[in-house]
Amino acid sequence: MDRYEEQLLRRRVYGADPDQPGPRPDRRYAELVGGPLDGLLLDITGWTRKEIGAGVALATELGQFGAGGRALYDPRPGDPDRLDWAGDTP
Repeated sequence: MDRYEEQLLRRRVYGADPDQPGPRPDRRYAELVGGPLDGLLLDITGWTRKEIGAGVALATELGQFGAGGRALYDPRPGDPDRLDWAGDTP
């Protein structure tokens, strides 16, 4: 296992059980980059390229709109393992 993989395994997964917040080796993750969820991992196991390409709107209380708001993340061109913050929505 290289250094990047070791760091990946120590990180928290968006929406994970607080008792087991880290990633599992049998799952595929994309890193959330920027915005209120920066640094978290999103479980994309089983997602198609089309689903990843559509981006995601993730519920968070940490964004501009507080409780009930969502943070928008779009795939980084050429790097499907990273989703870049695109803004917040109510």
